[in-house]
Order: sequence, then structure tokens, then C-alpha cells
Amino acid sequence: MKKLISIVLLTLFLVSTTELYQLLKIPTLVEHYFEHKALNPEMPLVAFLKTHYEHPAKDGDYGKDQKLPFVMHSQPLVLVFTLNQNFEFEFKKDFLNLFKSPKILSKDEDFCLKGFKSSVWEPPRILFS
Repeated sequence: MKKLISIVLLTLFLVSTTELYQLLKIPTLVEHYFEHKALNPEMPLVAFLKTHYEHPAKDGDYGKDQKLPFVMHSQPLVLVFTLNQNFEFEFKKDFLNLFKSPKILSKDEDFCLKGFKSSVWEPPRILFS
């Protein structure tokens, strides 16, 4: 489960901060290619890609052309935090007391058997030769 959550969070991070989101537009590219293929059945995929990426023209379907992957680029999400040089972080004494937890006993005498504690570390009595 942790691995799945890690993969999902990494994917969300990469899609939101890089150009990786453009790969989500590939179905639009395929659909647009089939529209061109219906108008001109002899058009190969390479010619379609050259028409839209190498020498794009403002024609009747320019709006659809702009929705293709890697045609329009956007700025990735960038967050920058700066601190003032005079920045100070102060703790109040009452605030630190909120985080103190009660002591947890490391052993319970009711569960310790009498005589067991002293016999645990005895050397073996039988020698194997």
C-alpha cells in the first residue's frame, strides 16, 4: 500500500511540476490525426506531425492544433519561500509543555516470573564433546 501511495504522489508531483502533463494530451493527438486521415486518406503520420509541429499554419482547425501535446507550453508550478534576515522563531514555555507525554513503564512486575530473570544468563550445564 505504501508503494502505491508513493507512486501516486510521485506521479502527481511530476505531472504538476514538469511538462509530463503533456502526455495526457496524446488521445487528442490521435483523434486529430484520424480527423485529418478522414479528409486525406493518403496522409502518413510523419506528414501529419510535420504539418503540426515543424511548420504549423493558422488554418481552419488552429484551435484544435493548439490543444495538441507539446504545442503550447506552460510554466511549471514553482513555489519559492524566502525569509527575512530579521526572522526570529520563539517558543513559549507553555507551548512546549503540550508535547510532553506521560512516562511509559518499560516493564511490568506482574508479568515477570520469579526466578526467571536470574536464570536467563546462566551458562550451559551440559558440555557437548
